[in-house]
Amino acid sequence: MTRFEALNSLARVSTTIQSTPLEALHVRLGARMVPFAGWNMPVQYTSILDEHGAVRSSAGIFDISHMGQFIVRGPGALAWLNRMLANNVAKLSPGQGQYSFLLNEKGGVIDDLIVYRTGEDAFFLVVNASMIEEDFFWMAKHQPDDVEFSNESALWAGMAVQGPESAAAFANVCPGQELPVRNGISRFLIEGGEAVVCRTGYTGEDGFEFFCPAEEGEKWFEKFIPAGAKACGLGARDSLRLEMCYPLNGSDLSPERTPIEAGLGFFVDLEKGDFIGREVLAKQKAEGPAQRLVALEYTDKGAPPRSHYPVLDASGQVISELSSGVLSPSLGKGIGMAYLPAALAKPGTDLFVDVRGRQFPAKVVKKPFYKPATQKA
Repeated sequence: MTRFEALNSLARVSTTIQSTPLEALHVRLGARMVPFAGWNMPVQYTSILDEHGAVRSSAGIFDISHMGQFIVRGPGALAWLNRMLANNVAKLSPGQGQYSFLLNEKGGVIDDLIVYRTGEDAFFLVVNASMIEEDFFWMAKHQPDDVEFSNESALWAGMAVQGPESAAAFANVCPGQELPVRNGISRFLIEGGEAVVCRTGYTGEDGFEFFCPAEEGEKWFEKFIPAGAKACGLGARDSLRLEMCYPLNGSDLSPERTPIEAGLGFFVDLEKGDFIGREVLAKQKAEGPAQRLVALEYTDKGAPPRSHYPVLDASGQVISELSSGVLSPSLGKGIGMAYLPAALAKPGTDLFVDVRGRQFPAKVVKKPFYKPATQKA
């Protein structure tokens, strides 16, 4: 399996491939395009190593226009979102956001998303590209009469600028405007319409997400490049997020796995009251999950690990498979994540990863694999 085939297997790809508002620009910039989550997306422009390194050392820019944007308004918006999502939306003040989960009745993850509070009764949700239709259907199915709920995904172009110099790039492109605080959101008028800027990220570095009217996307993406943000594709995005142990929906998260099993219980508020999937999560937290999503890394050199490669215990018995895997550019070794029996999930546990019949020694380690320089001080 090549690197590009591995990326294609990370998401459910629809039969009809869609184009983001930035596709023509990617082609002009020389990007290699691949189908991902139902969209034609750039996997790389120069090389994954080059783009990964740019984000870790300076700044990179990614097209995230394929991701979905939902708007929730109305007097019942807060109560409804708290019923639908695992985290406690009531803790948000206007201008703040949080990571959360949309769950099924069994506590399994339909999608992981970011919810931002933009007013007392107004919210802006960013959801995963492959799940836009499913998320919207599931939420609309439970929508009460006192809530307005709309899918604005087609209206926006989105780009994520990530890296230690991302704030400087923003100041260069948007003079006079201020970035929101970490996990915050702000809106302001720009040439061509309104911009929504969120300060979250999927790389571990400082950065922000910039949403603008779809027809203005190319112009703004091109402005950030001379401001110091290198154009980056899905390859670097995957290696960057995996070094931080950030999960990918459809691979590390699924309707058959709960946030407790994934080690993300911090983003579940069991005390806020009832929500879909709560009973299962409460029982699982009290008793402890039978399996846990762990980080594992090679203890020696080996062929790059990929999702679905078998994971073996010290005796050579197959016990699981990788949910994600990559050769870490920052660490120079193979890393991955896998759901393991709780008894084998402790850091230091010896394992093997089977790569097309060859077994490479690995061990369970603490998350994350990598700590950005901005967080090391």
